[in-house]
Amino acid sequence: MQVLLAQIAPVIADLSGNLGACRAALDAGQEAGADIVLLPELSVCGYPPRDLLERRGFLDDCDTAVQKLASATFPGGPVLVFGAPHRADGNLYNAAFVAADGVIIAIRHKTLLPTYDVFDESRYFTPAEENKPVSVRGLKLGVTICEDLWDDTDLFPDRRYTQNPLTALQGCDVILNLSASPFHTDKSTVRLELLRRKARQLEAPVLYVNQYGGNDELLFDGHSLAVHPSGRLLAQGASFVGDSILVDTNTLEDQPINDLNPEEEQALALTMGVRDYAQRCGFTKAVIGLSGGIDSALVCAIAVRALGPHNVLGITMPGPYSSEGSVKDAYKLAANLGIDCITLPIEAAYTGFRDILADRFAGLDFDVTEENLQARSRGAIVMAVSNKERRLVLTTGNKSELAVGYCTLYGDMVGGLAVIADLYKTEVYALARWLNRDQEIIPVDTIQKPPSAELAPDQKDEDSLPPYPVLDDILLRYLENRADREAIVSHGHDPELVDRVVGLIRRAEYKRWQAAPGLRVSSKAFGTGRRIPLAKRWTRPV
Repeated sequence: MQVLLAQIAPVIADLSGNLGACRAALDAGQEAGADIVLLPELSVCGYPPRDLLERRGFLDDCDTAVQKLASATFPGGPVLVFGAPHRADGNLYNAAFVAADGVIIAIRHKTLLPTYDVFDESRYFTPAEENKPVSVRGLKLGVTICEDLWDDTDLFPDRRYTQNPLTALQGCDVILNLSASPFHTDKSTVRLELLRRKARQLEAPVLYVNQYGGNDELLFDGHSLAVHPSGRLLAQGASFVGDSILVDTNTLEDQPINDLNPEEEQALALTMGVRDYAQRCGFTKAVIGLSGGIDSALVCAIAVRALGPHNVLGITMPGPYSSEGSVKDAYKLAANLGIDCITLPIEAAYTGFRDILADRFAGLDFDVTEENLQARSRGAIVMAVSNKERRLVLTTGNKSELAVGYCTLYGDMVGGLAVIADLYKTEVYALARWLNRDQEIIPVDTIQKPPSAELAPDQKDEDSLPPYPVLDDILLRYLENRADREAIVSHGHDPELVDRVVGLIRRAEYKRWQAAPGLRVSSKAFGTGRRIPLAKRWTRPV
């Protein structure tokens, strides 16, 4: 059979726009001679709709959209398989609708509702009790939704489900999977291995369609796949863009795997994330505080890729401890990128704050308080430009800094989107070098100089933090691998340093709760996928 995998980018709650994309996919399937057109999970309303699902009016509109989409199918045309919420028997289900000849001929509900990391589907949906094959036009289809395929105790021993929605699908002509599977680095490798295992187990082709695009902090890479019962790769979709993949399930041709290196994946993911967040929140322009450092330079380069140079404004805001080289590097970056850049010194604002507080702080030494006043002066300026010119402020903090609290609330943390909040400092450098692979975009001096917040005389990050390669390895093991103290120490780290870093992570939790949403590119990001109480007492070192 011929199946069109329609890799589209549903926007949450844009029902008319999503319907348009679904109908365009149906037309493309008809033109290509497809027997089936397969769309992503919750393609009608976008994923994840979260608490919109608690609004009766939203569900009413979804029901109307489902009927409109089903009626768009026609005699002799492709069978359309698409996703939407479904109310039945007083429950709400994450559903796949099978439509043909102008009507809905079958509905299948999602069985496995993930509740780990960024997922919270049991909050809204009821799981299916069974999943039977769908018979249509002489075909026996196994219809599954995203997580229904991901219950594999060999690959994921920490996932435990009491049901297996694939049990009743043995003997189907094809297994269809509608997905909204969020991206993280290296996920494509695991995903392909999973689908190969399922195709062999079920002795049927597995066709998986994934949405692409950015919905808030979640990024979706597309990269739809079709796998032969032998495990051979029949077809794959492009990454981070729309695609229509026509799959002949009878072909035996084995396609080469299109794997991207981590830096290219991150660049494409973050560019897409900035573009979609800005557009879907009504912004066309962005503003970034350019310090001359590596973080703001990388964020600016990504913003230009996403929005175009004419829509990005850089602001240098030198203070009493800013070096001449930092301002020079910021302007060189702006010239390389072709963006406008202006200088708005903070000296007057910083002095004004200190004058206001002079009596209160009389006799007290200069400390982090005065450092934060500089950062907050910059935050006030960049937000004023944002308000006046309707520009989205892109914050520039990286994951290493956010983890240990090396950032200032209402200062460098102000803004609407934290672009590199899920990149460790070492990854920031790697991505900057990747962007410079053909020509200098980020000034070489910016990459080579020791990182510094420049909030005190001769300040360097390593005055307060371990070297970033050491810090990042501890953070990776603690945050993403969930390693305990002994395991981290066993990899050569000083026990006292491990305790200190973990202590910093715990004390900075209140800052991260107030941070701008950060684009997720790792398997464990700060945000909805990490929920640590603020007021807690737990004295175990790790």
